Amino acid sequence: MWTGEGEGKVLYVQTHGVTDPGRCATPFFLAASAAAMEVEVAIYFTMYGPTLLQKDVIDKIGPKGDVGQPLSYFIKQATDLGVRLLVCQPSLELNDLVLDDLIDGVVMIGGAAFNDMAMNADAVVSF
Repeated sequence: MWTGEGEGKVLYVQTHGVTDPGRCATPFFLAASAAAMEVEVAIYFTMYGPTLLQKDVIDKIGPKGDVGQPLSYFIKQATDLGVRLLVCQPSLELNDLVLDDLIDGVVMIGGAAFNDMAMNADAVVSF
């Protein structure tokens, strides 16, 4: 699933969702920073993480709850720099979601693809 032979590859794993807004922005912020350093970056949303990518949620929450920059601000920073957003299919089911409930550009991958990316990453960071 990695696309090229860049300087490095970092995989962030987001397991927390809308019930823990204080943890929602950090993976996007760090991913954007790594992408700006010309590192290939992806964020994998599993467990409750996919709830953060809902179209009707990204403008309503942020790291300070409902004040300050919304989550959409951090998502845009990251995706504008080429960060890929990946979601776990069983986690969609866990949260009663389908891919169409999520923002544009999110790609669903399975466990084998995730494991391959993790084994080929230079770093895997979990939130």
